[in-house]
Amino acid sequence: MKIDYKSKNIAGTLAKAFLNSPLTMVMIVSILALGFIALEVMPREEDPQIEVSGGTIMIAIPGSTPREINNVVIKPLERKIREIKGVEHVYSVAMNNVGIVNVQYFIGEERESSNLKLYDKVMQNMDGMPRGTMQPLVKPFDIDIDIPVVTVAFYPKGSQDMSSVELYKVIRDIQQDMNAIDNVAKTTLMGEKKPQFNVMIDLDKLSGYHISLGQIAKAIQAISTNAPDIDTPTGTGKIIVFGVKNAIENIKDLQNLIVAQYMGSPIYLRNIAKVEYGYDIQNFQEAYIAQRYEGQFFKGHEYEIHEKDTSKGIHEALPAFHSQDQQQITLTVSKLKGTNSVTIAEDVVKMLEKYEEEFAKHNVGFIVTRNYGERANEAVNELVFHLGVTIGIISLILIPFLGWRESLVVSIAVPMILASTLFIAFMTDQTINRITLFAFLLSIGLIVDDAIIVIENIHRRMHLKETQEQDFDVVICEATDEIGPSTNVATIAIILTMVPMAFVGGMMGQFMKPIPLNVPVALAVSLFVAYVFTPFLAKKLIKRAGSY
Repeated sequence: MKIDYKSKNIAGTLAKAFLNSPLTMVMIVSILALGFIALEVMPREEDPQIEVSGGTIMIAIPGSTPREINNVVIKPLERKIREIKGVEHVYSVAMNNVGIVNVQYFIGEERESSNLKLYDKVMQNMDGMPRGTMQPLVKPFDIDIDIPVVTVAFYPKGSQDMSSVELYKVIRDIQQDMNAIDNVAKTTLMGEKKPQFNVMIDLDKLSGYHISLGQIAKAIQAISTNAPDIDTPTGTGKIIVFGVKNAIENIKDLQNLIVAQYMGSPIYLRNIAKVEYGYDIQNFQEAYIAQRYEGQFFKGHEYEIHEKDTSKGIHEALPAFHSQDQQQITLTVSKLKGTNSVTIAEDVVKMLEKYEEEFAKHNVGFIVTRNYGERANEAVNELVFHLGVTIGIISLILIPFLGWRESLVVSIAVPMILASTLFIAFMTDQTINRITLFAFLLSIGLIVDDAIIVIENIHRRMHLKETQEQDFDVVICEATDEIGPSTNVATIAIILTMVPMAFVGGMMGQFMKPIPLNVPVALAVSLFVAYVFTPFLAKKLIKRAGSY
């Protein structure tokens, strides 16, 4: 039906165009559906990820002193790195044989391009390095994937005497499968003890046979694909040679290794050293399991199930005390940037459940000590609930002033605005987190104004005496057209107050970025919803009142 009204501005034009269009209801349902889909599939995080770029450059020159490293490597390299746009700080360390340069970009610089610029700058200036300089190692910061979303602590259960190496071998298999989960960036083990041959050299015997440590290292290197590393002398007067593997099958192969000759007789490694197969004793990292029961921590004690309350489905765990602390290994799982921490955490937990029989066979227990996905999901769901409560409060406030039908129109318009904004955020590769939802909560008090102004003006005009003879469609279009200019100016003014927040630098600017990205969009969408859907809903839900 054609409406006999000539609009004066965009508000009236939109209201007139969509008031009787059959597509308007389809658009309402579609917008609400798209918003719900975006809420379900949008990647969830507890906090927004901050772009931090930087890297470490390690350059080795064997035989060089710290002074030489500083003069011929570090200082020239620092000058070249300063040529890169976006570099904020450069920190350097000079040691014997090696120089280390740490580079930090301004927060907000794109990580991939920053890493590429740093690598190119180092490689372009390798011709200026002195002879004997080894290939530099450029290691970028991976802060996007360094923070784990799930950490799991594994420990031996019961009285079984399980070594750290055996525990490591059990966990190593599940680590490989964890790394194959979709969107998992990396997995790491912390506190693990890896198997290796340890050679404990007696320095007194070494001196008595007139053998150098280099001879022993070369002899072991001849039967090992990995050159052994040599630690400094310990307090017991011994030297540890570690990292020996691959070509050596057992301890006897290493014990029977001829390292030198003394007065015509072969000197075997067993003559000057104690050889054993154990763990990487040069790794001093250790971690122990500690659990809390009734507010108290019990370090190194296992909890066993003694009773079960079937009515509540609750297990009562009581501490079963053991005399020794329990070694534990922590597996960390990190996700790719912009992916859903909730689904990744759920996949990790499912895989742990899949391995329960394997863990039971080896008598290994585990505790999920951090579940970032569960926390993120709880935070998002809580804020969504608060959004619903806020909309309900607004509706109840409007009922005594405008009526329940007018309140219902606003109650439908506000979710449409939030649904449209959420879908736009999803299409622009944003994640849903506490700051994103805080932006929605912040904008509710602003976006509701446009719909209230339109519905209030429609309510007012349809009670005027001079409009009693007018068609209701004309009344709706005139009411919407009347408040268009003032509503546009007010909304644009609020949008402009939010724009400067997008230019805040540093970590705070990155953390609060969802606010300037989403609030202006929500305000712009609120204008469209107020001019298009509020008049349509008013016609469908509000009954024409009589005259005064």
